[in-house]
Amino acid sequence: MAVTQNARLSAVYFFYFASLGAFMPFWGPYLSEEGFSGAQIGELMAIVLATKIIAPNVWGWLADRAGAHMPIARWGALGGAVAFTGVLLYTGYWWLAVVMAAYSFFWNAILPQFEATTMRSLGRDAHRYALVRLWGSVGFIVAVAVLGWAFDRIAVAWLPWIVLAVLIAVVAASQFVREPARNLDEDNNAPPLMTVLRRPEVIALFVACFFMQASHGPYYAFFTLYLEQAGYSRSVAGQLWALGVAAEVVLFLLMPRLILRFGAWLLVSAALVLTTLRWGLLAAVPDSLPMLLFIQILHAASYGVYHAAAISLIHYFFPGRLQGRGQALYSSLAFGLGGASGSLVAGYLWDGISPASVYVFAAFLAAAGVIASVYGEWRFRTPVRTL
Repeated sequence: MAVTQNARLSAVYFFYFASLGAFMPFWGPYLSEEGFSGAQIGELMAIVLATKIIAPNVWGWLADRAGAHMPIARWGALGGAVAFTGVLLYTGYWWLAVVMAAYSFFWNAILPQFEATTMRSLGRDAHRYALVRLWGSVGFIVAVAVLGWAFDRIAVAWLPWIVLAVLIAVVAASQFVREPARNLDEDNNAPPLMTVLRRPEVIALFVACFFMQASHGPYYAFFTLYLEQAGYSRSVAGQLWALGVAAEVVLFLLMPRLILRFGAWLLVSAALVLTTLRWGLLAAVPDSLPMLLFIQILHAASYGVYHAAAISLIHYFFPGRLQGRGQALYSSLAFGLGGASGSLVAGYLWDGISPASVYVFAAFLAAAGVIASVYGEWRFRTPVRTL
C-alpha cells in the first residue's frame, strides 16, 4: 500500500481525535460555567454518547448497501460540523440537547466507516493498524495539552469556536482518503450477520466492550471537574489528559508484537483488570499527584491495549462485507450504549452521593467486563492474532 494512503489515513485520525481532545475534557467545565448542574452535564454527555447506539448502525447499513465507506464518512464529517454550529447560537438546556443529538448523529458516521476503510487499506498488513491509529492519539494529546494551557489564560467560552475549527479540518482531511478496492471473494464468502451475532464469544466480546466503555463514561464526563475539585488547575488537568494518551501512543507502537505474542482475547482481559485498578485508585487518592500520574499511565491499558485488541477481534469475527456493520455495532454497543449509560448514572451519583462514588461505580463496571471477557476467551479457546 502506498505511503501516501497511510499519511492520509493518519491525518484523518489526527484531526478526528484532536476534535475529541478539544471537546471531551473541556465540555464539562464549559457547561459548568454556563450554569448547568452535574446531573445536567451527565445527561448532555449521555445524549452525545447515546446517539452512538443507533447512528453507527444506520450509517453502516448505508455503507454496506453502497459498497463504499468513505463517502459515508465524508458526509458524516460535514453534517457534524454544520450541526455543531448550533452551539454558537444559544446555550439553553433543551437547545443544546437537540444540537448535541444532531451533531453526534452525523459525527458517528465517521469512525466506524473510517476504521473499516483503514483495515481494508492495510490488507495483509492489518496487524499494523495501531501504527496508523496512533496519530489519532497524537492529535488528542496536542489538543488537550494546548487547550489545558490556554484555558488557564482565556475563557472556556471560546471552546465551541475551537472545536468547530477542528471539525472543519476533519472535513478537509477526509476528502483526500481513497476508497480501497473491495475483495469480492471475501465479501461473497462472508457469513450471515445473524450467524455471527449468535456466537457466544461474539456476545461476550460485546458485553465486555460495553462494560469497558461504560466505565469510561464517568472519566470523559467528569475527570476535569474531579481534578478541579481536588485543587488542580485546568493546565494540570490538560497535562494529565495528555499523559494518558501519550501512554496510549507507546502501547500502540507495541501492539502489533503484543497481539502476535499473546493474542487479542488475553489482552482485552488484562486491559479490563488494569482498568478496574485505575478507577479504584482514582476514587481513593485524587489528591496525590504521583498516584494520578500512575493512574493516567494506566490509560495505555484501558484504551490503547483494549481498543487495538478489540478492533482485532471485530475484524476477525466480521469479515468482508460485514466489516462496516461489525465496526458500527462495536461503536454503538460499546461507545454508545456503554458510554451513555456510564455518563448518565455518573451524573446522578456526582450530585446525589459524591464525586468519588462516580469512580467506585466505574471500577465495578470494569470488573464486570473482566468476567465477560474471560468467559469469551474460554468459549473461543483459540487466540486471535490477526490484527
